[in-house]
Order: sequence, then structure tokens, then C-alpha cells
Amino acid sequence: MLSPHEFATLLLVKDAPNQLEMEREELDALLERQLVQLERLASGHEAWHLTEIGDTAVRAIKRSS
Repeated sequence: MLSPHEFATLLLVKDAPNQLEMEREELDALLERQLVQLERLASGHEAWHLTEIGDTAVRAIKRSS
């Protein structure tokens, strides 16, 4: 189960990835669960994205709420 903070972070990755702070503890937990991934862009910057599993989880959450 995800904590409320992890849940909120997962939704932020989906809807507003540019607003995330890179050192968030919740991101590490989501990364371990393979719900998100960190992509290195050609510009040298990094961006968080949902994995297929993460996207499926968000869709399921939104359906049940």
C-alpha cells in the first residue's frame, strides 16, 4: 500500500512532473516499487515519468474515487 504522501507524489508525477523536488523520500519509495522512473534528457536534465505499472495504478485510483 502507498502512503498518502506517496499517493500524492504519484499523482504529481503524472500531472505536474516539473513541480517535484528531486530529493523527495516518496520518489525513492515509488522508484523501488517500479511505479516511476527517472529519465535523463538530452539537455542533461532529469525528468520523472510514470512507468506502465504506475500509470495503471493512477487510472485504477481515479476510477475508484
